[in-house]
Amino acid sequence: MSLESLSIGSEDDKFENICSVEVSRRSPVASWLCAMLYCFGSYILADIMLGGSPIDYFQYNSHILLASAVWYLLFYCPLNLFYKCVAFLPVKLVLVALKEVVRTRKIAAGVHHASHAYHHGFFIMVIVGYVKGSGVALISNFEQLLRGVWRPETNEILNMSFPTKASLYGAILFTMQEAHWLPVSKSTLILAFTFFMASSKVVMTARHSHGSPFALIESWVCHLLFGSPLGGSEEDHHHPPAAAPSSPLKTKEELSDGARKRKAKKAE
Repeated sequence: MSLESLSIGSEDDKFENICSVEVSRRSPVASWLCAMLYCFGSYILADIMLGGSPIDYFQYNSHILLASAVWYLLFYCPLNLFYKCVAFLPVKLVLVALKEVVRTRKIAAGVHHASHAYHHGFFIMVIVGYVKGSGVALISNFEQLLRGVWRPETNEILNMSFPTKASLYGAILFTMQEAHWLPVSKSTLILAFTFFMASSKVVMTARHSHGSPFALIESWVCHLLFGSPLGGSEEDHHHPPAAAPSSPLKTKEELSDGARKRKAKKAE
């Protein structure tokens, strides 16, 4: 919980950051609610899906107080000292790695929790594990409404980020392990998946990259199974614009100039 609070806004673009700062000045209550959704969105969505109350997690007073303290320091600390410390690259890399450790544990816990409620509901296990790992991104559109912003093009289902895709793949792996289809112990799978997530996110953060290690494989799989173009969207952006056709008026002027020159030669 605290690690997610410390990394609030680390993956948002400039527009989202500006809007968040404006809301924190104009309406601290709305800003606090958005921060709580951002911190505990995965727990809220998972509780709703499993028939629990969406406010169950708010009974943990220490977690709420810690997240509130981080929210206050992030937005209202004098001279933005807290934000500058958290945004300092070495500190940020450590927090990013720790956040992926928490994400992996949440995915495994979500799958395990769903398996107790639905013993053979493998799709439910995948969905709950996926929501536990990427609930923050999935609830982001509702969080935008609280801030008075509506950007449907940022829907995480339509434009999946690396953590969201990795949460889905991780939920599938942990479901296979829970169903004994994967000959690996849960501790080994948690260790391997945590190492992959932490190392990938640290490298991407250090390089300021928003890509995905799955991009090449996904491109080929989608091309083979669904007929999607191989990197078509990127190629379209890199193609130079086609040369504009020559103007017909300009062609007529050139022809008339040539005719005048021939007449002048004949007159001479």
